[in-house]
Amino acid sequence: MSQPSATAKSIPANAENRYEVTRKDLPLSCPMPGMALWNSHPKVYLPIVDDGGESTCPYCGAHYVLSD
Repeated sequence: MSQPSATAKSIPANAENRYEVTRKDLPLSCPMPGMALWNSHPKVYLPIVDDGGESTCPYCGAHYVLSD
Protein backbone atom coordinates (compact mmCIF):
# COMPACT_ATOMS: atom_id res chain seq x y z
CA MET A 1 0.00 0.00 0.00
CA SER A 2 1.52 3.33 -1.01
CA GLN A 3 1.60 6.34 1.27
CA PRO A 4 -0.31 9.50 0.28
CA SER A 5 1.69 12.29 -1.29
CA ALA A 6 3.11 14.71 1.24
CA THR A 7 1.24 17.52 -0.50
CA ALA A 8 -2.11 16.15 0.69
CA LYS A 9 -4.16 18.45 2.95
CA SER A 10 -3.96 18.18 6.76
CA ILE A 11 -0.96 15.91 7.16
CA PRO A 12 -0.29 15.17 10.83
CA ALA A 13 3.28 16.20 11.66
CA ASN A 14 5.59 13.43 12.80
CA ALA A 15 2.77 10.87 12.64
CA GLU A 16 4.37 8.62 10.05
CA ASN A 17 7.81 7.10 9.78
CA ARG A 18 7.89 7.20 5.97
CA TYR A 19 6.61 9.79 3.51
CA GLU A 20 6.63 9.55 -0.29
CA VAL A 21 7.33 12.92 -1.90
CA THR A 22 7.51 14.12 -5.50
CA ARG A 23 9.70 16.71 -7.21
CA LYS A 24 6.92 19.27 -6.84
CA ASP A 25 7.42 18.98 -3.04
CA LEU A 26 10.99 20.28 -3.38
CA PRO A 27 12.73 21.95 -1.68
CA LEU A 28 12.01 19.35 0.98
CA SER A 29 11.55 20.46 4.55
CA CYS A 30 10.40 18.75 7.71
CA PRO A 31 7.81 19.45 8.84
CA MET A 32 6.34 19.88 5.38
CA PRO A 33 3.83 22.57 4.38
CA GLY A 34 0.38 21.38 5.34
CA MET A 35 1.55 19.56 8.48
CA ALA A 36 0.19 20.65 11.83
CA LEU A 37 2.97 22.61 13.49
CA TRP A 38 1.75 22.82 17.07
CA ASN A 39 3.42 19.53 18.05
CA SER A 40 6.40 19.64 15.74
CA HIS A 41 10.07 20.58 15.77
CA PRO A 42 11.83 23.55 14.10
CA LYS A 43 11.77 23.51 10.31
CA VAL A 44 14.81 21.91 8.71
CA TYR A 45 15.55 21.58 4.98
CA LEU A 46 16.59 18.12 3.85
CA PRO A 47 18.74 17.14 0.87
CA ILE A 48 17.04 14.40 -1.11
CA VAL A 49 17.92 14.58 -4.82
CA ASP A 50 21.67 14.27 -4.27
CA ASP A 51 21.27 11.58 -1.61
CA GLY A 52 19.85 8.88 -3.85
CA GLY A 53 16.24 10.01 -3.52
CA GLU A 54 15.97 9.43 0.23
CA SER A 55 16.51 11.58 3.31
CA THR A 56 15.88 11.29 7.04
CA CYS A 57 14.96 14.15 9.37
CA PRO A 58 17.55 14.58 12.14
CA TYR A 59 14.86 15.79 14.58
CA CYS A 60 12.02 13.29 14.31
CA GLY A 61 13.48 10.48 12.21
CA ALA A 62 10.84 10.77 9.48
CA HIS A 63 12.12 9.08 6.32
CA TYR A 64 11.34 10.76 2.99
CA VAL A 65 11.51 8.90 -0.33
CA LEU A 66 11.40 10.64 -3.72
CA SER A 67 8.83 8.74 -5.78
CA ASP A 68 9.39 10.29 -9.23
